[in-house]
Amino acid sequence: MSDDPDLERAYALQTPEDSVALYAAWADSYDHGFAIANGYVLHLEVARHYALMGGFGPVLDVGAGTGLCGAAIADRGIRPVDGTDISPEMLEQARAKGEYRHLFTANILEGIPLRDGLYQGAVSSGTFTSGHVGAEGIDAVLSAVRPGGWIVLSVNTQHYVTAGFAAKMADLAPRIDALSETEVAIYADHATGPHARDTALLLAFRKA
Repeated sequence: MSDDPDLERAYALQTPEDSVALYAAWADSYDHGFAIANGYVLHLEVARHYALMGGFGPVLDVGAGTGLCGAAIADRGIRPVDGTDISPEMLEQARAKGEYRHLFTANILEGIPLRDGLYQGAVSSGTFTSGHVGAEGIDAVLSAVRPGGWIVLSVNTQHYVTAGFAAKMADLAPRIDALSETEVAIYADHATGPHARDTALLLAFRKA
């Protein structure tokens, strides 16, 4: 089996340390070697949905990676955008895009090292799923957002129940409102390969 970074290795991640190692190796080639080559469009769906919900800045991009979602948010005129990710190498790629006000490295499972309620909203594309960040990471995102602020997170549809996301959203009911679940494609129609027809649920909700 090749040690080159790819989607199968990403799906097989088990620990934060696994993520750090994989994305350090993948950072330079991620945009062209994965996102463009595979017709990845989930970040565009997340940005569109955040705008549709009436979300505005300042907004935190959680699991920002190379900045695809943050750039899509900024393209819709929603600013300022800050971003956080466990991989400093990925964030260097994001920084080069010039769309973020502030970028910082953090493990979302250990919390966000900023004061609570700093952001009017938050987005996340491709981070909340099996092997990356589990449902327990949603608490830190919620803490970062002001009351009334919109949050739009993508969760891989096949993991929504089995990885505990459905149960987590039920538990959060007293702390959120206006929850909706919208199924979208992760890849464009022309995509091929074993995951080409995978979908994600966009979880959109407001902090109560």
